[in-house]
Amino acid sequence: MLEKFTTIRGRAVPLRGEDIDTDRIIPARFMKVLTFEGLGKYLFYDERFDEKGEPKPHPLNDPRYQGASILLVEAGFGSGSSREHAPQAIKRAGFRAIVGESFAEIFFGNATAIGLPCVTLAPEDLAVLFQAVEEDPALEVEVDLVHKEVRFAGRTAPLFIPEEAREALVEGLWDPIGELLQAGELLDEFDRRLPYPRRSE
Repeated sequence: MLEKFTTIRGRAVPLRGEDIDTDRIIPARFMKVLTFEGLGKYLFYDERFDEKGEPKPHPLNDPRYQGASILLVEAGFGSGSSREHAPQAIKRAGFRAIVGESFAEIFFGNATAIGLPCVTLAPEDLAVLFQAVEEDPALEVEVDLVHKEVRFAGRTAPLFIPEEAREALVEGLWDPIGELLQAGELLDEFDRRLPYPRRSE
C-alpha cells in the first residue's frame, strides 16, 4: 500500500525568496543520472556551496535547522522548467511536506505524484509561521491534510490544497503507476477473462 498522508509533524526550515525556480532547486548538471537516488545532497547546491565545495551561509546549512522535515517557501516556488528532479531532490533530502504561498502548477503535480504534499497558506498566516520558525528553530509544525490546517505555537491556520490532490494523498492514491503495479494480479485476472481469441500455447 502507498503511504497515506494525514498529518505531517516536524520542525521546519524557512527558505526566503519568491519565484525560486527548478534550476536553483537542482542544477541541471546533477540531472545526468539513471535514478533519483542521491539527489538530496545536490538540493540548492550552487546556493549552499562555493566553487571549492565549501559551505556558504544558507538555511539548509544552518545547524539550527538540521533534521527539519517541512520546507517553508514563499510565492511562485518551483517555477521554470518542468524537471521532476526538483521535488525528488527535496523529498530525498528528507522533507515530507512543503508549506508556501503558491506553487508552480507543474512542480505541484510532480510533487504530489511522489507523495510530497505542497500546501498553501494565506500570506499573513505564512508570514507569522516564518517568523515563529526563525525565532524558534525547534518549533514543531503540524500539517493536517484531514482537517485542512497548519498548527504551530498554539496557532491554527487554514491551509489550501486542491481537493483532488488532498484526497489522493490522504487515501494513499497519489501514485497512479504505483497503483497499477500493485494491482498487477487483478489486471492479469481481468485480462484472462476477456473474450478475445488467444493463441494456443
